[in-house]
Amino acid sequence: MEFGLVPSQELIAINFALPVEHKENKKILLGKRIKDPKLYIGCAKWGIPEWIGKIYPPGTREKNFLDHYVRLYNCVELNTTHYKIYGPVAISKWAAKVTGKDFRFCPKMYQAITHRGSLKNKGFLTSEFLRGVFAFGSFLGPIFIQMSDRFGPKRKEELFSYLRSLPVNLQFFVELRHHDWFANQGIRKELFGTLQSMNMGAVITDTAGRRDCCHMQLSVPKAFIRFVGNSLHPTDFTRIDDWVKRIQIWLKQGLRDLYFFIHMHEEMYSPDLSAYLVDRLNSVCGLQLQKPLL
Repeated sequence: MEFGLVPSQELIAINFALPVEHKENKKILLGKRIKDPKLYIGCAKWGIPEWIGKIYPPGTREKNFLDHYVRLYNCVELNTTHYKIYGPVAISKWAAKVTGKDFRFCPKMYQAITHRGSLKNKGFLTSEFLRGVFAFGSFLGPIFIQMSDRFGPKRKEELFSYLRSLPVNLQFFVELRHHDWFANQGIRKELFGTLQSMNMGAVITDTAGRRDCCHMQLSVPKAFIRFVGNSLHPTDFTRIDDWVKRIQIWLKQGLRDLYFFIHMHEEMYSPDLSAYLVDRLNSVCGLQLQKPLL
């Protein structure tokens, strides 16, 4: 992911501290830990050749990458669905790889819907996209809708109208990147109030060059986090430490589901940081998550 990329020499000067807990989160969470919260940790994709000999056995062929990925992680942020619409046949083959596992595919909505022209008159494309991802069945996690950097709150009614057209039996998260969604408090309040009324979440994107997108506000008792590291720079680890502390607080307050995806500008390093995240969550939060074997 190139979003928020800054030169490595500038990283030490960035204030990576997470914003203080948003006061509205107390209205979203129950105030006490639930019995069985679900934590899903994964990467953006499974098709990384540099992982051969790292977390995939030497000699692994590309067609077998997913077989090995699902032994190490319990979810994937499925970026490939952003670039083409996959039909039920192709998606059923992926779903078959996780039979018997507690695994979630979290598909990114097709870019022709979200990044090309208006959201109006996108009913056919949306139906075709959903027809494909429905084939994941019980392995379908949240669908996330990423809007372009240029999509600002002047188009809020267009966005809200489109979101209202989506099936209510699916979980959606929206990733907004335009500065004005978070800079204007009135707009931000309307945004999160609207998402809450539709039982939709707001993606939290933690990346170096766009600290405003790490807004830390919940509209549902679930969190969808896209964490963008910087090739194992020392700040990657201190940032993860801060996230673990916040997740510990959210779990104590009643967070139901957590989806945490590790991104890197150089994805070969994602398994290293995801292993560190799992170690810290297990230690600090008393969990027993599976650690990717390096």
